[in-house]
Formats: sequence, structure tokens, C-alpha cells
Amino acid sequence: MVPPKVQGTGGRPGVRRLYAFEDLVALRVIKGLLDNGMSLQRVRRAWEYMKRAGDIQGGLSSLKLVSDGVSIFTVSADEGEILDALREGQMAFFVALDRIARQVEEDVSRFDLDRERFLDVLRRVEDDVREEGRSAVNV
Repeated sequence: MVPPKVQGTGGRPGVRRLYAFEDLVALRVIKGLLDNGMSLQRVRRAWEYMKRAGDIQGGLSSLKLVSDGVSIFTVSADEGEILDALREGQMAFFVALDRIARQVEEDVSRFDLDRERFLDVLRRVEDDVREEGRSAVNV
């Protein structure tokens, strides 16, 4: 899954593998996913997808992984996207609740303002209708 970057065995017995620091980080990430209940098959599929997508080539330090215990997601810090690494990068549903709450507050404030304007216009129309009714009676 993670071939050594410094020196591989080349299929020869007795030859030591030499791993780069980034290889060790990758192995630690994989071990962490396995230790937290992810199956080897799922970890392998996610890792292969990330290599193909180029996520790993940008450096492991730029990569963020999130797991719900069922799938493994990559999180793009710059674009805010969450992609399911087990579904070939399918976009995952992500909701920023704080933004939604702020937007609802703004909408409610606008509604209250619009409501007051509407009631104001409605009162003026009622007053105009009453005045027209009185004028018609006085004629």
C-alpha cells in the first residue's frame, strides 16, 4: 500500500526497506484508521483513490481525513469540500450550521421589517377605504 520511497526490496530477500519521513506518516495514518475499526479493504480503497486523485502527492500535511467509522472522507481546507474516498470522490453532504443559523436570523429580521411595512400599508388602505365610505355617505 505504501511503498518505501528511499529503498525498496526489488523482490530480493534480505534487502532492507528504507522509508522516508512521509512514508512513516502515511503508515501511521493507515494504522490509526485500522485501529479505529476501518477494514483493511476500505483503507486500501481510500488510499488508492487519494493517490489517483493526487491528494497525497500534494503532501500528507495538506491532507485532512475524517471517518465516521463506515467511510473515509478527504476534506479540502481551501475549498471546503468533503469527498468520500470510498466512493471515488463523490461529494459528501456537509452543512455549516452556524452559517444557516445566521442566515435564518437575517431572514427573520427582514421578515419582521417587511411585516411592519405591510401592516403599515394595510392600515393606510383601511383608513382610505373608511374615508371614501364617509365621503360617499356625505354626498
